[in-house]
Amino acid sequence: MNMRRIALFLFVALPTLAGLAETKDYPFTPVPFTDVRIEDAFWGPRLETNRAVTVRYDFQKCEETGRNSNFARAGGLEEGKFQGIPFNDSDVVKVIEGAAYTLAMHPDPELDKYLDDLIAKIAAAQEEDGYLYTARTLGFTSGMTGPQRWTNLAASHELYNVGHMYEAAVAHFQATGKRSLLDVALKNADLLVKTFGPDPGQLIDVPGHQEVEIGLVKLARVTGEEKYLRLAKFFIDMRGRADKRKVYGAYCQDHKPLVEQEEVTGHAVRAGYLYSGVADVAALTGDEDYIRAINRLWEDMVSRQMYLTGSVGVFDHGEGYSRPYDLPNLKAYNETCAAIANGQWNHRMFLLHGDAKYIDVLERIIYNGFLSGVSLSGDTFFYPNPLACDGRFRFNHGDLVRSPWFGCSCCPVNVVRFIPSIAGYVYAHRGDDVFVNLYIAGSGTLSRPAGGLRLEQQTHYPWNGNIRLVVRPPAADSFALKLRIPGWAQGRPVPSDLYRGAGPTPPPVALSVNGQAVELNVQDGYATIRRTWQAGDVVELDLPMPARRVLAHENITDNRGRVAIERGPIVYCVEGADHDGRVMNIVLPDSVALTPEHRADLLGGVTVLQGESLAAVRDEDGTVQMRTAPITMIPYYAWCHRGANEMAVWLPRSVDLAHVPPPPTIASRSRASASHRWPPDSISALSDQVEPAHSNDHSIGRFTWWNHKGTAEWIQYEFDQPAKVSSVEVYWFDDTGRGACRVPQSWRLLYRDGQQWKPVPTQDSLGIEKDRYNVVRFAPISTSGLRIEVQLQPNFSGGVLEWMVR
Repeated sequence: MNMRRIALFLFVALPTLAGLAETKDYPFTPVPFTDVRIEDAFWGPRLETNRAVTVRYDFQKCEETGRNSNFARAGGLEEGKFQGIPFNDSDVVKVIEGAAYTLAMHPDPELDKYLDDLIAKIAAAQEEDGYLYTARTLGFTSGMTGPQRWTNLAASHELYNVGHMYEAAVAHFQATGKRSLLDVALKNADLLVKTFGPDPGQLIDVPGHQEVEIGLVKLARVTGEEKYLRLAKFFIDMRGRADKRKVYGAYCQDHKPLVEQEEVTGHAVRAGYLYSGVADVAALTGDEDYIRAINRLWEDMVSRQMYLTGSVGVFDHGEGYSRPYDLPNLKAYNETCAAIANGQWNHRMFLLHGDAKYIDVLERIIYNGFLSGVSLSGDTFFYPNPLACDGRFRFNHGDLVRSPWFGCSCCPVNVVRFIPSIAGYVYAHRGDDVFVNLYIAGSGTLSRPAGGLRLEQQTHYPWNGNIRLVVRPPAADSFALKLRIPGWAQGRPVPSDLYRGAGPTPPPVALSVNGQAVELNVQDGYATIRRTWQAGDVVELDLPMPARRVLAHENITDNRGRVAIERGPIVYCVEGADHDGRVMNIVLPDSVALTPEHRADLLGGVTVLQGESLAAVRDEDGTVQMRTAPITMIPYYAWCHRGANEMAVWLPRSVDLAHVPPPPTIASRSRASASHRWPPDSISALSDQVEPAHSNDHSIGRFTWWNHKGTAEWIQYEFDQPAKVSSVEVYWFDDTGRGACRVPQSWRLLYRDGQQWKPVPTQDSLGIEKDRYNVVRFAPISTSGLRIEVQLQPNFSGGVLEWMVR
């Protein structure tokens, strides 16, 4: 078998599996990415950056952070304790998977040798019976590990780690022909087959974080062993089965049996991996109940839970799905891993059904929700990908700029394996139907039962919608060529009513063969041309790309009265770097025309949109005025390459929604500092003049002393010049019922007198009431600063939402 012709990222030709899956598989067959050559001005540099930079950079970080050493230490190859988080094992094998893909396309003896050495460490770490979890082998205890094997699957990541290892092992075997990692994977999988199942003495349980299901199916495909497929199906069937085991709840998609689930819920990455695994098992078993279930779940996701960029997940819901239509922009989590998982799921849905709507979502993810997660240089990353940034709110992974690494670095290592997989999404076939799903310059070689075929694409997509396709069968061949007509080209941003196009009807799509116009004949989203093809026949598709306005469903409260802009598959945004640092005050009336201009010198080469819009500004007397101002829009994926600044995707259509900072106050002009600050929190939140709804308000910026508990702490303002003050108002942060921050046990107020801090004399009580401002009045004092000193409650931390000075 020619291993280079196997679909490395998703699917390989499946050897016969007895009984259960003897003749079944996905109806539509993807063309392996190793049979697709990308010669594209947009994706070519990104593939090369991933190969030359990101693979090696990720390995370097795995070395620096002890991830690689954990395997060596567990295998007795070096001394030392476990470092990091128990699921760090998965980071290493994900990079191996990505490295294997690069080897499949670009032989690299140095990288090949590096993998051999690293895999030897992984093999040494494997225990005699096949168990592999370095945290437990090294005696590391935490809330994830559990007292014995398999006793904390809700959080342990024991099965998640090895699921990623299975994927890496298959990729490495297919890229190199070496069994070194595959043998480790099979030994571990055989242990799982013995351990889990319905038979007496076996465990009935499921992974809290899904992934092993995907890996098991890949092992079944590469070995022909049905037992791995049966175990994947067992894990799926046991989800939500409270009659057989303790369930882990909706966060783990474990609240009811999969076939009864109707709404996407819980952790967005876990969900995407689960639904992808369900699709794999359904394809191989023909389980129609599975297919009906993921059809329902997909409709729910795309109709009520998906952001315009194709990403999913809300900050306040643990990296997961929220309530239907709860899609806030500033607190859009949109984890890069969630975009990848959603992309994998949508590609599998296409392979089940052959409908272009799934590729529409996949394309939206690839160019927007995923691509924003990695910098142009390939060595800095976003974990979350919000749709707005006000310059204050910070997420719990990273800062307001892309980070070089994270304590939990699942996203950087996921990037490295996803980018090369994009080539495998371009073409597919079924019978005598040939599908062109993505428009990327290069060529693809199709090995069909009816005969070989080469397709050559020439295009400047996504900046230009002109696609030239040369068809090269080895001899005259009759088949249907099906070219996807993207929803965006038809005024339909997504395949639901969650977002809708606004403005003029899109220009018509044009299609020709050898210079002669032909009808589109659209079937399931594909223009279909059925004819006898000759070598050298030329198909030309013209997808007009005007800038298009998009409106959101009225139930998405954050976007009422707002508009987003797309051009082709690209979602646009405004960024402070082009607007003197501020964009929250920009208004985009419906009448403003936006003109595209390609800028080869900007952000790696992008098409920007320019026009004359409006900006709300505050005059010296405090009144707000609207003034005309130029607007420049850039692709959303490219924001934050020019430093931390404001950004917005959804812009007000009218003046009333423009945000203009309130007039400066003594507090907002001062320099704030603290005894300790939890990195995701913002010290500027103390004086941002954003009104809290209550003390447990997570929708606004906050300052906390987390993770200090029961300690004495302080915050202070240093004024830009001495001021006369006579009162303060403090709004405490208290997330009772959600977290471990409480109002303080006590506090005192001090003012600066020269170099000393002295208590402020007051008759008012120093209140610690929730859900209100605690006001303290005193005789006017001339000072250069104020300080609050608090004593936190025992075993609790605390924080402040707003601290006003008058």
